[in-house]
Amino acid sequence: MATERFDDEDTNVPPDVEVNLAIHRPHSARIYDYFLGGTTNFPADREAAGHALAAFPSAPAAARANRAFMNRATRALSRAGVRQFLDIGTGIPTSPNLHEVAQAIDPRAKVVYADNDPIVLTHAQALLRSTPEGRTAYVHADVRDPKHVLAAARDTGVLDFDQPIALSLVALLHFVPEGAHDIVETLKAALSAPGSALVISHFTPDYAPHDADRITRIYRDAGTTVRARTREDFHRLFADWDLVEPGIASTPRWRPDPDVTEQITEAEASCLAAVAVRP
Repeated sequence: MATERFDDEDTNVPPDVEVNLAIHRPHSARIYDYFLGGTTNFPADREAAGHALAAFPSAPAAARANRAFMNRATRALSRAGVRQFLDIGTGIPTSPNLHEVAQAIDPRAKVVYADNDPIVLTHAQALLRSTPEGRTAYVHADVRDPKHVLAAARDTGVLDFDQPIALSLVALLHFVPEGAHDIVETLKAALSAPGSALVISHFTPDYAPHDADRITRIYRDAGTTVRARTREDFHRLFADWDLVEPGIASTPRWRPDPDVTEQITEAEASCLAAVAVRP
């Protein structure tokens, strides 16, 4: 499929993009939406989510912890002066979206979203409600072809690749069972400006291995291959970049918000998180 892009001056789905939502089959993005309490899901998704909940009852809490990590990491980078973001594997829009978090700190922030899921494309208008001072864009592209994603992001004209860019790969790479490290290295190589950042969260077996095995099987039976990665494998994704404090942590333990009352254990989250910057 050819890459399609549109931005905050073009909010319609491109007419030559085939949108096949396949609502009779469960989809990971819609299952995640269900866990977050969203409404963009269908009976097949809810059935698969029910199986996942039977094996891993804390799945909704894990989804919330992951989303909260994205918000905190975006705020931290925005406060450090990063004004450009490339968010790959955007998922179904859930407010606050990344650009809302970044632009609340600096209205001039610019964000390009990328996803290969047709249902995200149909909801992309929600990702394009930028402040007048900033700008957002959406590209329909697949992380498994990182050069294509980068070319599409450049074509939007939103991001200046000579300046720092924060790359967000949140809850994405566990859906890339093979070649994830090579993909990340290709993306990192394009972010050549010192101060560019890498934000990743990833499903792990480290905290609750038996639960991780069950979840992996349930997603496989639903038609989606998931690969949990250990802390060692996760650390490799940040090779040659400098991890910022607190380094690698579970999603609820990465710079937790003291005002949040929900307490989620590392086993309940079963997800690693980290932010690194290019030296």
